[in-house]
Amino acid sequence: MVTRQIPNPKEIFEYVQFKKPSFDAKKRRLDEALTIYDLRRLAKRRTPAAAFDYTDGAAEGELSMTRARQAFEDIEFHPDILRPAEDVDTSVEILGGPSAMPFGIAPTGFTRLMQTEGEVAGAGAAGAAGIPFTLSTLGTTTIENVKAANPHGRNWFQLYVMRDREISYGLARRAAAAGFDTLQFTVDTPVAGNRMRDKRNGFAIPPQLTAKTVLDTLPRVNWWFDFLTTPKLEFASLSTTGGTVGELLNAAMDPTISFDDLAIIRELWPGKIVVKGVQNVADSVKLIDMGVDGIILSNHGGRQLDRAPVPFHLLPQVVREVGKDATVMVDTGIMNGADIVAAMALGAKFTLIGRAYLYGLMAGGRAGVDRTIAILRSEIERTMKLLGVQSVAELEPRHVTQLSRYRPLA
Repeated sequence: MVTRQIPNPKEIFEYVQFKKPSFDAKKRRLDEALTIYDLRRLAKRRTPAAAFDYTDGAAEGELSMTRARQAFEDIEFHPDILRPAEDVDTSVEILGGPSAMPFGIAPTGFTRLMQTEGEVAGAGAAGAAGIPFTLSTLGTTTIENVKAANPHGRNWFQLYVMRDREISYGLARRAAAAGFDTLQFTVDTPVAGNRMRDKRNGFAIPPQLTAKTVLDTLPRVNWWFDFLTTPKLEFASLSTTGGTVGELLNAAMDPTISFDDLAIIRELWPGKIVVKGVQNVADSVKLIDMGVDGIILSNHGGRQLDRAPVPFHLLPQVVREVGKDATVMVDTGIMNGADIVAAMALGAKFTLIGRAYLYGLMAGGRAGVDRTIAILRSEIERTMKLLGVQSVAELEPRHVTQLSRYRPLA
């Protein structure tokens, strides 16, 4: 028999506590976002389709992007038991300096079109979190203004090699003069990938509007207000601003880029230089043998060659070939702190996030980027504790198994 009693109002309030109402709509919205995918949903609601799809989309059938995300989901962790990890140290040394976490913000173009705070929000949030921020050649904030937004943090610059080489050389010199400590020499964009969402949406500078895009944009009142009441949107580092992403890249980039260009830029650049867009073992070995400071395994977020190798799959092979002491970094497909932990366990020295950062930016400007970083930090710390490791340095390949979904035919 269950003993019954008349409810005691005092006891009811011990079990039920009402949450204090928040009148800050943005803060409430961001606080309720528990994952990067939650931020993505917020971003999609608040951003016109053309701008959102530029971030969210990839090339051709978007297979490379889909496979990259799937690769991180297709892992199995192997935790150690009875290993106290109450306090974990997420900090790493990367390219001659510290980072409070094993990830930084990757270079992204057109950023102020996503949300008007753009690179200033990204650089400021990165500086506050103690992680590096990377400015793209196709960024919409100047090198000098990024430095002003992150005066004491680590700023990196991503460089495309232009048909007019002097433009590239000039950008490298400006970034060096502004105190940027690392240059990402990008090699996977001799021509533009076929980004079909952008073509269908008329995504360009200036925007190529259709009735459909206007109707989609009109309900986003906050986006329009920001767009119309802030400085004109243009590339901060380039004088050419007209056309779609593909047209701009094809007009500016040079398909004859070679190792000779890398040698020239390396001679010109006084800081650390890493090569971004490496997609096979042989090139990884050659670059490390040449003495570059690091390589980034990347397929440009799936935005260039569709069906390209998955960087996360390539990572263990490259680490085995170039040695555990080489600075091998990885991007593409990272949407959870556990993805970052897995990459570090398999030998990466660092990781970079692109879309995850932009989802936060679109969801809430600087506060949204802060939220992205906070979500990833929490996921990294929790994953490390559950694995029984107290520092990133304790992560080893034995902690992770990559489950195979795509097996090459013999």
